[in-house]
Amino acid sequence: MSMIRDLRAAVRPRPSLRKDSGSYDTTRDPATPSAVVDCAVYRDGARVESREPLTPHEAMRQVHRDGGFVWIGLHEPTEAEFAGIAGEFGLHPLAVEDAVQAHQRPKLERYDDSLFTVFKTIHYVEHDQLTATSEIVETGEVMCFTGRDFFITVRHGGQGSLRALRHRLQDDPELLAKGPSAVLHAIADHVVDGYIAVADAVQDDIDEVETEVFSPGRKGTPRGTDAGQIYQLKREVLEFKRAVSPLLRPMQLLSERPMRLIDPDIQKYFRDVADHLARVQEQVLGFDELLNSILQANLAQASVAQNEDMRKITSWAAIIAVPTMVCGVYGMNFQHMPELHWRYGYPVVMGVTVGLCLSIHRILKRNGWL
Repeated sequence: MSMIRDLRAAVRPRPSLRKDSGSYDTTRDPATPSAVVDCAVYRDGARVESREPLTPHEAMRQVHRDGGFVWIGLHEPTEAEFAGIAGEFGLHPLAVEDAVQAHQRPKLERYDDSLFTVFKTIHYVEHDQLTATSEIVETGEVMCFTGRDFFITVRHGGQGSLRALRHRLQDDPELLAKGPSAVLHAIADHVVDGYIAVADAVQDDIDEVETEVFSPGRKGTPRGTDAGQIYQLKREVLEFKRAVSPLLRPMQLLSERPMRLIDPDIQKYFRDVADHLARVQEQVLGFDELLNSILQANLAQASVAQNEDMRKITSWAAIIAVPTMVCGVYGMNFQHMPELHWRYGYPVVMGVTVGLCLSIHRILKRNGWL
């Protein structure tokens, strides 16, 4: 039970030895940092300290000699940089190609002696005001190679650093003693917890847009909002959904199907991750439906507003038609017209005209046209 409690606290907030295949940084300029962010050996749940930074080949030599497992973290490696590591650990060429090229769909693939898992990381982009061009979510990727005695992460994008997660795991030796599968679970839980945080932030944006759409404008009528804002928010939610939905099946497989590379004590905790992911998926699907309704309501309000404007224009045109007609009649150049030379003809005609205009205005006002 102590291990279980430590696991929740930590992760929440053998291939044959080959000869060194040479340099692991063959394409970068010497002044450019290496793609290898960190490379460490873990034995009995503790990090094995070394005076000099380890290469993957040296780390694997230590693992085969003294036991434990190696955890290598890389950031956007080139094909040439990753070739040496792929050869060292016997990674499948198809998985290596996916890890280097990135832009992959979340998935879980099983190869001979390893699991290849792709996670989409989501980062919420803070903004003062939502516009038709606002970027709401920013995506990245984390690819994980899980073996019997190694764990390799390949990260793409500026977000989703795993440094803090590595430190938290290093503070829990009992958990790390479970091997690479414990690291895989920690990363999965870390990614899904990020989804939950982003979903809460997106919910606030949707609430703000909904308030704008239905808040009263002049004379108590809804004032609506820019349809471009709603459409942009809908596009960002779609990007969010593309990260969440495909990951549900891999998490279910990791939690339900026995795998020899996944420790049985760790596997049950993938159920918790799958459950949280399912809830986020339901929330994101709800966002999509809600935004559809908000967009339709906004378009309906725009149509109603246009109808209101047309009714007002038509009403004033009807009122103006009375003096226009009277002036048109008496503007004709005929010699013999009724009351043309009558002394009181002008004030009577003006009075009748004003009276008719006021009567029409009152009728239209009572019927809600003005």
